[in-house]
Amino acid sequence: MKIIAVGRNYAEHIKELNNEQPDDPVIFTKPETAILRNNDTFYYPDFSSDVHHEVEILIKISRTGKNIDEKFAYKYYDEIGIGIDFTARDVQSKLKAKGLPWDLAKGFNGSAPISGFVPKSQFADLQDINFRLDINGETRQQGNTSLMLYKIDYLISFVSRYFLLQQGDIIFTGTPKGVSGVRPGDRLTAYLEDQVMLDFEVK
Repeated sequence: MKIIAVGRNYAEHIKELNNEQPDDPVIFTKPETAILRNNDTFYYPDFSSDVHHEVEILIKISRTGKNIDEKFAYKYYDEIGIGIDFTARDVQSKLKAKGLPWDLAKGFNGSAPISGFVPKSQFADLQDINFRLDINGETRQQGNTSLMLYKIDYLISFVSRYFLLQQGDIIFTGTPKGVSGVRPGDRLTAYLEDQVMLDFEVK
């Protein structure tokens, strides 16, 4: 399986990082070794002093497809979840300044905690889902999928033009505003609506 992630998909997050709004989805990948499951502890990496949380809605691909028409994209996923795209912001800034890829800042071990998945049928409208991230009981990020610049079905169609999508692949769909640093000792709790989906510690 592979992790395909979308950057700059919420306008307010683009503003807070002083980035330009893209003409097309910004796509990057994370290796399978980035995944943290079952609320495993996130261990702060020794090569960064500025790791940021980015809470995101996840889509799990349910069947193989490529060059998927947007109007048929809904047939390629049945479940959604929530995840954290941990980003070593200091490392990323250095790489961006040199025009280099972000892999070291985005794909390091444990940089993709993911929740379990729930049926998409649980939600009346996938483009109207509230989600949030609390740290130590304080809400840090809060978003709604209606604020996505590129909607879920469009993202699936776009990505499938470049990558063969296979059963079990996971798409991170972008983060809302409010990203900030985490520290050892923090507890991160992520919600879909009011349902706790992730609850883990940073050490």
